[in-house]
Amino acid sequence: MTTDYQAIIDKYYPASGSDPLMREIYMKHACQVADMAVALNESAALGLDPGMVRGAAMLHDIGICRTKAPGIHCFGDEPYIRHGIIGAEILRAEGAPEEWARVAENHTGTGLTADDIAQQQLPLPERDFMPETLMEKLVCYADKFYSKSGSMEKRTVAKARAALARHGGDSLTRFDAMHRLFGYI
Repeated sequence: MTTDYQAIIDKYYPASGSDPLMREIYMKHACQVADMAVALNESAALGLDPGMVRGAAMLHDIGICRTKAPGIHCFGDEPYIRHGIIGAEILRAEGAPEEWARVAENHTGTGLTADDIAQQQLPLPERDFMPETLMEKLVCYADKFYSKSGSMEKRTVAKARAALARHGGDSLTRFDAMHRLFGYI
């Protein structure tokens, strides 16, 4: 079983790739999310394996390389909203731990329900993609504080909430529940 997250990153975001900015953006965002998730794991005494948390956080967005998101230097063919399921497919094919694949699959927004997908006519299978385990929720939560575009600076809780409020539905309620569980550092 492959648990070397850096080897997987290097395969899909090679240092000598045609667009070094894609790797730079990916690595900065992944490191920010990983650092916060590991710190929250420790400060909230969650008891999760820090290496597993770091690996899951470093790979949660591995699927963006296959999406069309020019603003973050991704020039694939798939809609960006599919990056979670694409990432899960990549991680399963690479033999990564299933826990990491599930983090990738379920971290979009604060999770997506089958109803969200149907109502918004999203190009995803009509089923729930909700963070269920503590690690899935932890990485999902940490991810909401860092964008892959703009200044990439850490958001405040208020700014993270505002970004989620634009999507409507229960996204903000789920974020608030995660905030009560993990806090903010």
